[in-house]
Amino acid sequence: MPATPLPPPEPARSGILTPRAWFARRAPGLFRWACAAATAGLVAVATHAQPRPLELQSKALARASDAVVGVRATAVEGARSASTLGREREGSGVVITADGLVLTIGYLVLEAQNVEVRPDDGRRIPGRVVAYDVATGFGLVQALAPLRLEPVPLGTSSAVTREEPLMVASGGDDGTVSVARMLSRRAFAGYWEYHIDDALFTAPPRRDHSGAGLFNGRGELLGIGSLFVADAAGPEAPRSPGNMFVPIDLLKPILAELRERGASKASARAWLGLNCVERSGEVRVMRVNDDSPADVAGLQAGDRILRIDGAKVAGLAELYQALWSGGVPERAVTLEIMREGRPQTIVVQTVDRAKTLRRAEGV
Repeated sequence: MPATPLPPPEPARSGILTPRAWFARRAPGLFRWACAAATAGLVAVATHAQPRPLELQSKALARASDAVVGVRATAVEGARSASTLGREREGSGVVITADGLVLTIGYLVLEAQNVEVRPDDGRRIPGRVVAYDVATGFGLVQALAPLRLEPVPLGTSSAVTREEPLMVASGGDDGTVSVARMLSRRAFAGYWEYHIDDALFTAPPRRDHSGAGLFNGRGELLGIGSLFVADAAGPEAPRSPGNMFVPIDLLKPILAELRERGASKASARAWLGLNCVERSGEVRVMRVNDDSPADVAGLQAGDRILRIDGAKVAGLAELYQALWSGGVPERAVTLEIMREGRPQTIVVQTVDRAKTLRRAEGV
């Protein structure tokens, strides 16, 4: 999941720039879009005593871009996640509070030993992981020195339309901004035992999506970048590469809880340790995590999961929902599978996913 950055933007020139000049210089294509958006009436018409619509919009988008920072993390020695994510991870995050709280995608800071926040001005500021939320995939990092950046307001991701022009911004030394549009909004089930509702799928795709911010024309944060996907328009639509963003609406009801507890209550859930794929109404195991409950129980790559605790499994969402709603996180789960044409029944002793994660000393 670590992203490959796009080419860096034009180096900053000396001198103080107005929001309009800054925006036109850093992202001329996006500046032209702001002009068109204002002309098309996406920004309210101003009176003679108010700033011009373009100035208001370019200032809001410039603030949003400024609030996107680089995030660099190093996982602890022996981290389970290192086998798939590597120990060194780099992506983006968005400043969402005045005290320097940075919202990012959780896999960047999963099992992190050291975290560094990197504003556009070249500073390297140590950070502390505040939360990793299994249920949503969000991560929170607290900067340990003043960022001196204005936080962005949180928008309403459920209100985004397909016609609305959007902005994607990544941070750090190679941070860039670009225009995007939403292709679809739908539930998303990941192969790594992950499921969310109302994920936002956008195009064109960005390779530096990890932790990038998705903003509307008012500079409000709508989502945090998670994945590159091949079917952004939906599984039934023609192939449309794009990105999946975790919607900001999932953060609002749990933000206080994340700051206080480090995870939402929904993150206390059963874990099998499987990577599965869904095809044509079938769920098959493609990888079993080492020393996971599934590994101990004897599940193998290629197994087809037919039922879980008696409930039929025809998709990843059905598998996960039955797993998470079936009782306490640590319990016996019965899987009926098909292996090499023969049915088998396997009992798996699930564990609480959070208890399997390594933490840095003192965290």
